[in-house]
Amino acid sequence: MKLIIVESPTKARTLTRFLGKEYRIEASMGHVRDLPKSSLGVDVEHDFAPSYIIPRDKTKQVNALKDAANKADEVILATDPDREGEAIAFHIAEILNEMNDKNAKKKKKDTASAQGTFRRIAFHEITESAINEALAHPRTLDVQLVNAQQARRVLDRLVGYTLSPLLWKKLSKRWLSAGRVQSVAVRLIVEREREIQKFEAREYWTIAGQFAGDGKDDLTAALVSKDGEKYEKTLVFELFDGKYTTTSSSIVDGQSAKLIIDDLRAPFTVSAVDKKEVKRNPGAPYTTSTLQQDAARKLYFSSKKTMQIAQKLYEEGYITYHRTDSVNLSEKFISEAREYVGGSLGAHFVPAESRRFKTKSKVAQEAHEAIRPTVVGRKADKIGVGDLNRDHMRLYELIWKRAVASQMAEAIFDSTTIVILSGNGYRFETSGSVIKFEGFLKIMGRDAEEVVIPAVSVGQELTLREAIPTQHTTSPPPRYTEASLVKTLEEKGIGRPSTYAPIMSTIVDRQYVVKEEKKLMPTELGFAVTDFLVQYFPNVLDLPFTAHMEDDLDAIANGEKKWVPVIAEFYKPFHESIKKTYDIAEKVKLAEEQIDEKCPTCGHDLVIRTGKFGKFVACTNFPECTYTRQYGEKANIPCPKCGGDIIVKKSKRGKKFYGCSNYPTCTFAAWKKEDIK
Repeated sequence: MKLIIVESPTKARTLTRFLGKEYRIEASMGHVRDLPKSSLGVDVEHDFAPSYIIPRDKTKQVNALKDAANKADEVILATDPDREGEAIAFHIAEILNEMNDKNAKKKKKDTASAQGTFRRIAFHEITESAINEALAHPRTLDVQLVNAQQARRVLDRLVGYTLSPLLWKKLSKRWLSAGRVQSVAVRLIVEREREIQKFEAREYWTIAGQFAGDGKDDLTAALVSKDGEKYEKTLVFELFDGKYTTTSSSIVDGQSAKLIIDDLRAPFTVSAVDKKEVKRNPGAPYTTSTLQQDAARKLYFSSKKTMQIAQKLYEEGYITYHRTDSVNLSEKFISEAREYVGGSLGAHFVPAESRRFKTKSKVAQEAHEAIRPTVVGRKADKIGVGDLNRDHMRLYELIWKRAVASQMAEAIFDSTTIVILSGNGYRFETSGSVIKFEGFLKIMGRDAEEVVIPAVSVGQELTLREAIPTQHTTSPPPRYTEASLVKTLEEKGIGRPSTYAPIMSTIVDRQYVVKEEKKLMPTELGFAVTDFLVQYFPNVLDLPFTAHMEDDLDAIANGEKKWVPVIAEFYKPFHESIKKTYDIAEKVKLAEEQIDEKCPTCGHDLVIRTGKFGKFVACTNFPECTYTRQYGEKANIPCPKCGGDIIVKKSKRGKKFYGCSNYPTCTFAAWKKEDIK
């Protein structure tokens, strides 16, 4: 009997469908060894040697794997095809080798043959052909990938387990945490918020002319210049994370707009009609990062939810491996996609040459495929079975459309730009486009409706029916969303796409950031922690420095660098900064929000403070007075159960609901305001 070890029961069940009775498939349930939670677990005096343990909750599963391995003729490690999967396979092999050593000593036998029975297979999709191909070409464990994962784990442990206690001491909150990538992500949000706060909005005006020609439809065009001098201006602002541009105009107020309108003189003549054919190519298939971004924009999924759903789709055999930086597609898929498009839509939807995309991402690592369906002809309505739900179908549909459309012909538009000149030099412009051939949009769908403009000819005179002035203000930089933050982290080379989902959850759970209408906003705690870390650990929160560390980790994976020197180069100055900061840094006192209420217990003022589970109302006479209550925005509705105040609360998953301020004495709650009766 041959034993195959994978990570999850779902993956095990899927493999069982393809393999015969000579195989037994067991799941490790993720990592089987890790650094201890109760201590640093890294020997900084001896080459940063990690002290791995088997977590208590994994003991039963590890014993089951040992028992299965003892009964097997051969052990095959089939964990995921990336650094994390390679590390899991390595730790399983280590545990089983230790077992073999003990067994060999008892039986006084050589262990070489037992240790040589482990084979490693890797596959990027869970299909019968991919599994058989992997079994036909097993390999040994990739030590370089294991070292890269170990280096990241040790590095993050050194940062987290030394910085976090410092934050506890200096900010007097024992639940705070800091992380090499996590803290940089918070800094991006904090710096963006500061740019928004200091942004001074400027008033400006635009003017649109409504013209009538020979036909029934009016033509609306924007005033763009006078005698060659443009009204529209582009304002460029230098930000912490790059540049931001916003549009303004030299028409600064309503009076200026009125003067221009009064100055417009007939005749209004069409001076140019520029018609051209515009072609638009399909986008590359999804990587982890672009899938998270599109799922956030189109499906309103959090990064965490996207990865959970994609994990399920992969393990059920519907999509290829979902942790990838590559936009490469297999020749087999390209051929099948072209055949599918030609057969279902027509040969004219298939380009003359197949499309191949080159990975531009700075953070690209192992040569994986892009995320794609494993079966080209399987649409979303064919996967909604078992424990898969509508969300699985919606994400699968995104992946299917993007991958198939990437092998389709370009969309073709007829684009028209019309220029209208007044008798005294004012220039109006308007543009429109009509789709001529849908191409890949036949599957992807259209982002916007066609803009059709009335037909006019050069030299034709138009009548100005009305000139319409509109007031605007310049826009501050937008707050980050999960999608835009993921995009920025990837562009800056910070972290890896597979780490973005847990980072998003952590910064919200730690109350450094709140999510309001999908926008990420820093809390006072987020500002305070970021300012403290920037002051005393500028390198740790420096974007180029953090990106350089990621490059070093990639170099370890590629065998270009050794992991111990990389960690040592970072740790020595970092450790010195830790020791120095304990001595010189003052305690940080967070600002308390005052409320116009007295403590019902002792009569002192009440304030709003931040605790591990969010904001709460507390007495300023603490610790003499321990009065506290939940904090929540008042809904100005009495509780129908006890007459107390109904306040806005959030569930553990961040969903807003309405509950009584007298909880736990009163347990009234409702999801919607209109349900409170």
